[in-house]
Amino acid sequence: MFRFKQFSVSQEKSAMKVGTDGVLLGAWSPVKKANNVLDIGTGTGLIALMLAQRNLEVKIDAIEIEENAFKEAQLNFINTLWSSRLNVFNTSLQSFKNDVQYDLIVSNPPYYTDTYQNEAAERTLARHVDNLSFQDLLYYTSFMLKDNGICTFIIPYVEEQNFINLAKDQGLFISKITRVKGRVELPFKRSLLCFTKELTGCLEDELVIEIDRHVYTQEYIQLTESFYLKM
Repeated sequence: MFRFKQFSVSQEKSAMKVGTDGVLLGAWSPVKKANNVLDIGTGTGLIALMLAQRNLEVKIDAIEIEENAFKEAQLNFINTLWSSRLNVFNTSLQSFKNDVQYDLIVSNPPYYTDTYQNEAAERTLARHVDNLSFQDLLYYTSFMLKDNGICTFIIPYVEEQNFINLAKDQGLFISKITRVKGRVELPFKRSLLCFTKELTGCLEDELVIEIDRHVYTQEYIQLTESFYLKM
């Protein structure tokens, strides 16, 4: 059980545990003006729970293809103050049937693009791009996003330009990039990306997580202090 300030996340059965990527996306995504949200590949439900905490009016649908993760997300949603606003579906994105269009769509998507296989089959399913290609993710995101909607993703930094190009092919234009590194002397590791259907300028910044081991930067503390118990 991973405990946050306002909710807890059971993660014993899910292949993908609570991690920095999910926390970053849940804290960074612009949810304040959204009425409804779709979380693609919710895992334990972490990102959906964070968004529900940040906006006390928003309704959130989450989808998860892996059955154990789905059951755990379902349990995590039930055991929260915001259960009436959270729904999870055990389905792939490609099979998800919903007539709703969303104000905000978020995803911490699969990112292994080579033939690497993890020892645990479920973790492989959760993180291997063969089950949900970037192209499919962006196609369905564009289809389900309102014309004035926003979609956000966290991906490996090395995939950033490829992902932006693929998004453009689906009518999604980059509006903000935050590049993330563990420490100032290290290379960038992740890119937080925000897209809209309107072509606007792109804001770019960076986020350094640590000054030293477990000594966090002020920027990271400000982003995550509403969630972590020790922040």
